[in-house]
Amino acid sequence: MLRFLVLYTALALGANVAQAADLDALKQGEMASLVTYSKPLPVPPFTFTDDKGGKHSLEDYKGKVVLVNFWATWCPPCREEMPDLNALEKKLGGDKFAVVTIATGGSNSPAKVDKFFDSEKIDALPRYYDPASFAARAMGVLGLPVSVLIDENGHEIGRMIGGAVWNSPDAIHLFKTLIEE
Repeated sequence: MLRFLVLYTALALGANVAQAADLDALKQGEMASLVTYSKPLPVPPFTFTDDKGGKHSLEDYKGKVVLVNFWATWCPPCREEMPDLNALEKKLGGDKFAVVTIATGGSNSPAKVDKFFDSEKIDALPRYYDPASFAARAMGVLGLPVSVLIDENGHEIGRMIGGAVWNSPDAIHLFKTLIEE
C-alpha cells in the first residue's frame, strides 16, 4: 500500500510540473503576459460573498479549472475585459471550467455591479463581492484587474496582471488545452 501511495504521489507531482511546463508553451499572442510557475502554488483559503450575503470559496469549484478575476466597477481595464470574460464563460464554462469574478473593495455595491452588468449585458458571470478586500489581499492582489488561473486541484498555475482579451483564439486554445488534459 505504501508503495502505491508513494508512486501515486510522484506521478501526481510529475503531472503538475508537466502541466506548468505545458502552460508556458501555450502563452502565445494575447496570453503572452500570463505569468506561470515551474510548480503550482498553494492557494490560501479565503471567502467572498454573493449579493444575498452568502459565503463562497474556491472549494465550491474544486475539480474545475478556474479563472478568478479580481475587478472593480471604477476600474476602466476591468470594465473593458468583462465582456470577454462573459464570452469565455459562455463558450467554455461548465463541468470542467468556470470564470469567477469577484468585485473587490468597498465601492462595489451590488447596485453598482448590477447596473454595470446590465448595461454591458454580462449575463453568464457570477456576481461575487469582496467588500473589505480580504480575498484580494489573501491572493496578493495589489492592483486591478488581476486574474488568477487555478488548476482542478485548487493550485495557482498562472496569473495575469492587467487586462486581457479573454475571448481571443489564444486564450480559448490555452483554456481548452487545460480542461481537456
